[in-house]
Amino acid sequence: MLDTKGQGDYIGEQISQLAHSLQAAHLATTNNADDETVLAALLHDIGQFLPALEIQSIAREVRSMSTGGVGRIGHERIGEEYLLKLGFSQKIGSLVGSHVAAKRYLCAVDPAYHSTLSEASKKSLIFQGGPMHGEELEQWAANPWCPDMVRLRKWDDGAKVVGLEVAPAEAYLEMMETHLSR
Repeated sequence: MLDTKGQGDYIGEQISQLAHSLQAAHLATTNNADDETVLAALLHDIGQFLPALEIQSIAREVRSMSTGGVGRIGHERIGEEYLLKLGFSQKIGSLVGSHVAAKRYLCAVDPAYHSTLSEASKKSLIFQGGPMHGEELEQWAANPWCPDMVRLRKWDDGAKVVGLEVAPAEAYLEMMETHLSR
């Protein structure tokens, strides 16, 4: 699916969705992430490009962010539910489902982080609820996967390099098959 559906533009960026996903997985791999985290990096935006017919049973109210064309609202939760239904682990689902919240978390705990975001990412932050605060921030920080969620978010942010050569989607097939066969 990454190869066929991921050829479209990555919303507001100069690379395709496929290139973005492969770069995120590459960053996870080069930073010695475990297989589940690498797969989460590879699949973190799958909810952006699943066909609407495929996700109707997951999300009844999927809509595009109308102002500025910065993506599908709830794509992280759509991706999480889709991957869990396919048999991926709870960790992969949670990492995929949290990559938007991780941006909100980082904007709350690191004031300099916001300035590192691309314009498209800054624009989408508004639609995603802005920086976390209060109880939401405390609960999020207490999640045992918080460090991996933050790392995935930073790889997501860094996976926007035009022309970067990385391994193709097929390079992750064996890892994915091994994971799903458990």
